[in-house]
Amino acid sequence: MSDATRRRPPALPVPPRAPEPAGAGVTGVGLAARGVGLLRACRPKQWLKNLLVFAAPGTAGVLTEPRTLGWTVLAFVLFCLASSGSYLLNDARDAARDRLHERKRHRPVASGVLPVPAAIAVGAAMVLAAVLAALATGNRPLLAVITGYLLLTGAYTLVLKNVIICDIVAIAGCHVLRALAGGAAVGVYLSSMFLIVVSLAALLVVTGKREAELRNPGNGHGRATLVHYTRSYLTQVRTMVSGAMVVTYCLWALDGRTGAEPWFHGASIVPFIVFVLRYHLLVDRGVGEEPEEIALRDRPLQLCLAALVLLVALGVYVD
Repeated sequence: MSDATRRRPPALPVPPRAPEPAGAGVTGVGLAARGVGLLRACRPKQWLKNLLVFAAPGTAGVLTEPRTLGWTVLAFVLFCLASSGSYLLNDARDAARDRLHERKRHRPVASGVLPVPAAIAVGAAMVLAAVLAALATGNRPLLAVITGYLLLTGAYTLVLKNVIICDIVAIAGCHVLRALAGGAAVGVYLSSMFLIVVSLAALLVVTGKREAELRNPGNGHGRATLVHYTRSYLTQVRTMVSGAMVVTYCLWALDGRTGAEPWFHGASIVPFIVFVLRYHLLVDRGVGEEPEEIALRDRPLQLCLAALVLLVALGVYVD
């Protein structure tokens, strides 16, 4: 048989290559670009979650006192510092996995704009600064809450994020600790109704986030636990949690108050329920993957939240 007719062996398949990070091949990243990348990696949009520290003092009716307001603002700043440090450490650990994700590969650490060693160094410094600042205040309850938050976020980064159900509960727990920090900072009593509503609301948001991630394509490499969840299961959890939350809030709002207070609190049930219904609709549309983006962009949700806060504030501060 001639060489012209001899069959060539089939070519070996070429394994698919992982997408290169958005900053791959960029060797001249300037100091200003790294500074902007560091700010982005701190996720300032997610500082909105830290506004939960105002919930307990606000519903207790003590935010008009200058000293109480000062302590609450301090708790907010410390949580911004602690949470941003945790985000940096988490992104540094997950940089390789994030590069395989359609959206997360553009994060500063995953893209190479902010080097992993720099993210670790700055993140550790911010976490340490938050603890030392809380220690310097002499407020032991606030120090305990911030320390518990950092321990929980550390456990999530290292272990819990890869354990189904525990990943949802851990993130919800971080939200609850933010609300506890406000009460710890000013020494107000946290009722069981308050804790139940906050806990269920946190679980609802995190469950909706997971469901939205599961609904959207391109998230196969985003979380190891996503392959173990189903849309029907997360929808059932979301429905169960929101139902219990609405009932608990109604019981709190109608809890035997006198004067003008019960009228405002009772009226707040309406925007509260509409808020929950609107959030369910957004999650079903697959846009609940970034809750802070919903809060910043969805006007109906903003109006419901504004009406809710206004009515609760009137019920608390108007005699």
